[in-house]
Amino acid sequence: MITYSICRGNYVVNAVQGYLINKKTAEKYHITNIAQLKDLKLAKLFDSNGDGKADLTGCNSGWGCEKAINHQLRAYGLKNTVEHNQGNYTAMMADTIARYREGKPILYYTWTPYWVSDVLNPGKDVIWLQVPFSTLNVGEKINTQLPNGRNYGFPPSTMHIVANKA
Repeated sequence: MITYSICRGNYVVNAVQGYLINKKTAEKYHITNIAQLKDLKLAKLFDSNGDGKADLTGCNSGWGCEKAINHQLRAYGLKNTVEHNQGNYTAMMADTIARYREGKPILYYTWTPYWVSDVLNPGKDVIWLQVPFSTLNVGEKINTQLPNGRNYGFPPSTMHIVANKA
């Protein structure tokens, strides 16, 4: 039996990932860049556990984004003001969505396409935060700027439609 893959085009071009906050807080405090969370007053807006730091709903331990997020928090000078909360991403996002529905500020990492952006709609409910510069890992030179000039800290990706045929 011969198995092979058939690629029939792109599913998504320029899929993005990065950090988002609720639009109401972004507009009220003029927050557009994650580096602004070096300001403890702004970071405390996103403190959901009372430790004085912004709580970033991050990704599961062991995921590729874990290393990038931890590196970016150091590179952008945010380790003293932002906590990368890790665990079961789906459960953490359920808590984040509940806080949003209660009218509380939220800060989280996500990617597209993913169901989270259907619930928390970028541009309507939340906004993408830009980053001050491109950096994913120590010593790695990479351009994470999007075709529209924005920089969310992660390179855009293309998802392809692929099927296996036996």
